Parts: sequence; C-alpha cells; structure tokens
Amino acid sequence: YIGNFHAPPIEPLDNHHLSIHDLEAIKVIGKGSSGTVQLVRQKWTGQFFALKVIQLNIQESIRKQLAQELKLSLSTQCQYVVTCYQCFYVNGVISIALEYMDGGSLADFLMTARTVPEAYLAAICKQVLKGLMYLHHEKRVIHRDLKPSNILINHRGEVKISDFGVSAIISSSSAQRDTFTGTFNYMAPERISGQKHGYMSDIWSLGLVMLECATGNFPHPPRGSFYELLEDVVDQPSPSAPSDQFSPEFCSFISACVQKKATNRSSAQILSAHPFLSMYDDLNVDLAVYFRTAGSPLVTFK
Repeated sequence: YIGNFHAPPIEPLDNHHLSIHDLEAIKVIGKGSSGTVQLVRQKWTGQFFALKVIQLNIQESIRKQLAQELKLSLSTQCQYVVTCYQCFYVNGVISIALEYMDGGSLADFLMTARTVPEAYLAAICKQVLKGLMYLHHEKRVIHRDLKPSNILINHRGEVKISDFGVSAIISSSSAQRDTFTGTFNYMAPERISGQKHGYMSDIWSLGLVMLECATGNFPHPPRGSFYELLEDVVDQPSPSAPSDQFSPEFCSFISACVQKKATNRSSAQILSAHPFLSMYDDLNVDLAVYFRTAGSPLVTFK
C-alpha cells in the first residue's frame, strides 16, 4: 500500500482514452531540473500514474513540436523501460503520463540502504542492461542521463530505466541545441569534454552507478566546479572497484564499463554475458524481498 492506496496494476491502459482532465493529483513524488513529478490517479479507473511536468523557456511553436516528438519517441514496448502512456500539451506545459514505480528510484533506495551487496547488484544490473539493449539496438536512442535517480524500482522487484528520451529531445530542440542535458557527474569523458558521443557514453554512466551502489560513495571525489570535475573525468585514471572489497568479477565488470576510450568499453549486449552477472544465479536472489526489507520506511510496498 501507499498510504491507503493500492499499488497500481502494471498493464497499461488504452492511452487513447487517457485525458489530462481525468487525472487527479495526489502528491509530488519528485523534483528535478526540468520540472516536477506528481503521483496522479485516473478518476474513473483508479489507475495510478507518475505525471512528469516539464516547463521549458522556449518558444510556443517549439514546445508544441516537442510534445509531438515526445509522443512518438517515448512509445516503448519493453518491460525494462518505464512505460510512457500519453503526452499532453496544455497551457504551455508538457506533461507526460508515465508508469508509476512504487519503490521510487535507486537514489531513494541508497539513502537508506547505503550500499547494495554484489548478488543484488548483479540482479539489478541484468535488468538495466536489458533496458539499455532495447534503447540502443531497438530504439536507436542514447539515454544521456543514466543515474541512480533515473533507475526506478517497484514492489515486484522490477527495475526499469526512466527518462530515456526526454533529455535527448530537449537537447535537440533549436533553442537548446548547444546546451548540455543530463547530470555532469555521470558523464563519460568524451561527452563532458564536448566531443561526439554515442551509446558507449551510457555504459560509462552505468559503471559509475553500479560502483556507487556497491561502495555507497560517488566514484569521483567531490569537486567545487564543473571544470574540476571535467579535469578529473578526462585526465585522472578511471574509477575502479577496490579489489580487496569486491570479487574479481565485479572489478572486471566495472573496468569494462569505465574505459576512458569509448571504443574500449563493452556494449550492453556483451556486458549482459559478463561472468559477474551469472556468478550469483544459484542464490535465487529475490529483489522484491530485498527492496522491501532494505528500503526506506517512507517508501512502502503492497
């Protein structure tokens, strides 16, 4: 339960029947640089959604175009990517009705759990990699903003990638074309230094996310400015998993993700066959139970 509310069914509704006027706001469940996320419920069915509200300081015509692009680009048929049900453009604001993930994000989870043991990290990573394979190979989309707050979990133990098209589309709008989207901290060297980047920039971000989950600390030392972070990412040795604390397989997995040169990184497809992901198969890891017992008491599950 979420308060007195049942966890939502996962199956999508027929989105042609979803109207912004039929959604009632329950509470704000997230805030980001581009807007807010509200928990909403459709009045007639009781179905829950996460409504992402994006406000952009751009021309009206471009904003309408963005809403159309979002409708096309965020349609997805993958169980490892958060479903986008419908996009609305009302009074100069873009709203996206997304699948509601009742466990919050990995960032929320880490605030309480602090660290994630390797066996559970492998189970989480398997699902994230399946989501990345879908985005990279089926949708031909670079996520551009993979970070703990964009990896969502639910009471079923499902792990899904969120926000995969939003930053790309916002950055491609004519008013925003030369600006960065995404979080600098997780950016690959080629991206943070303004060079051409591709799918492998997401793999670097994945490596940092997994290392942060394992150690409880962000892999780069805290820096006061973007330029100090840029210098760290580009000029300093890649982050690594301490070999005295983690298995050789995990250390190898992280290394395969955070190679400085993009062409030296392993693709999502190759990483999905990495020994780290299969070494705990005999343990029958149950993420649903783990999320429920190790997670925040503020995030409750059905």
